[in-house]
Amino acid sequence: MKSFSTILYTSLFAILLVTGCSDDFLDRPSLSELNADNFYLTPDELRLATAALYSGGPWGEWTYAAYLPVGDVLSGNMVLGYNGDAVQFNTFSVTDANGGLTATWKGMYKVIAHCNATINGITQKSPSTISDAIKNAALAEARFIRAYAYFNLAVLWKDVPIIEDNTLLVTSPLVPRNEVNDVYQFIVNDLNFAARNLPAADKGRATTWSAQGMLAKVYLTWAALKSPGIGQRDQALLDLAKLHAGNVCNGSGLMLLGFSFDGQGKLVIDPSGYSNLFKTQYNDNQESLFSLQWHPSTSDWLSGNMLQLYSSGGQEISASGTAGWFSISPTYDMYLQYSEGDNIRRKATFMYRGDNYPELNAAGGGFTYAGDAGLKKHIVGTRADNSSPTMTHTSSPEHNALLRLADVYLLYAEAIMGNDTETVDMEAIKYFNKVRRRAGLDTLNNATDKLTADMLFKERRIELAAEGHFWYDLVRLYYYNSKKAIDFLNDQKERRVTFTYNADTHTATQGNPFGDITDASAGTFRFPLPPSEVTANPKLAEPPVPYSFK
Repeated sequence: MKSFSTILYTSLFAILLVTGCSDDFLDRPSLSELNADNFYLTPDELRLATAALYSGGPWGEWTYAAYLPVGDVLSGNMVLGYNGDAVQFNTFSVTDANGGLTATWKGMYKVIAHCNATINGITQKSPSTISDAIKNAALAEARFIRAYAYFNLAVLWKDVPIIEDNTLLVTSPLVPRNEVNDVYQFIVNDLNFAARNLPAADKGRATTWSAQGMLAKVYLTWAALKSPGIGQRDQALLDLAKLHAGNVCNGSGLMLLGFSFDGQGKLVIDPSGYSNLFKTQYNDNQESLFSLQWHPSTSDWLSGNMLQLYSSGGQEISASGTAGWFSISPTYDMYLQYSEGDNIRRKATFMYRGDNYPELNAAGGGFTYAGDAGLKKHIVGTRADNSSPTMTHTSSPEHNALLRLADVYLLYAEAIMGNDTETVDMEAIKYFNKVRRRAGLDTLNNATDKLTADMLFKERRIELAAEGHFWYDLVRLYYYNSKKAIDFLNDQKERRVTFTYNADTHTATQGNPFGDITDASAGTFRFPLPPSEVTANPKLAEPPVPYSFK
């Protein structure tokens, strides 16, 4: 987007060097003259400050090491060999030294520290000449992103420290973990503030619909965490999830990419809408509710969008003559999820042998995949393919969405279904059908068909595959039906492997595991604390305590 220009990114990167924190989340932002006195003085500077929260090192580290390994490898959607940390995710043998685990903890706390520094700068240094509405909108962006980071931490670790002001760590550097319900309350408080103060439209940035979509996801997860019994979720929190998801679905005026109305008001569905979601020409599209705003000129390691490193294609679809390093692949279990007609989503998500992509290496006549199976989402091709002469293999210009409208549609259906295992509710079926119609699939009949919880769970898995969501769905399921979640993982145990693909017969044969896949258990659904963090802050090893809200 044009407002995120090279000059703005360069200027803000310099500012964040003095307001950010180092590898340890307990390190506090330094209070230099740039941070304290010479910034946050105009509305433009507030916009500049919040713009920097959407990309950079904290997000780069997490995106590189954890976004797909945690969200999709751990959940059984994908497998990644020749990487010990990812193999641990695949085999349910995650240790406290796992790099993806540490990258998530440190990355999210660095995001939080940047948000806290921005919040403090705005509240302490912005002059009265800037209206409260403008200040609150800037604060709302920072609080939205902080809430997103805390949600990641809460799902993976439950009880975590709540840090609102990193400067207080100067005098009190050792902090305890806080009880998980207080962490969720803190997240909800931030998101409610964001929902009240963010605008309805602001391309490339968080809006009130972004905040309400996240509220729906947070309330659904919290409702499961506060499960009153097997198969049950807290009804009051389910109702709040339904309220906020319904506001987005029915009040935002947003549509799935590929949906539009013709001159007579008739709905038109472009079958390429789903695949276009993951092309850079459609960055910050109508469906995107929260996307990272990567700049393709960064050359610093772990500061850009590094997802193209997961490409299993060759140099002909790389940005700078260097092929991908990791060749992440769908599992055989993921292969089995796609019905025969679900070709639009499958081909946009995973490449199979013989698949042709005219948008990759377009100047060379397109690209035909010659391997068995590899990742397609986030693989955007060459500099020429993206009109991006400065991109490299570690700085993709894709603004990958962390929350999009289809996700909220399915959350809405889940919230409506609530504690039932099926529903005939027309609203739930309506939004479930919208997702399937865009994929070119059969839909449910509102008059005769039922939507079941298992159908919805599978739809989320396929629709959002390779977007880092499925592990979070499994944790949500575990909270209110632990046996079903554990059984789900153990049932796919033999299929958490790669496969060979025959392009002539369109059939797959499962391969061998990269290690001994152990049984999933209750311990699988909660990460151990990184030992380096416990060493630096022994209070992390103590029982969690209530948080003192202001």
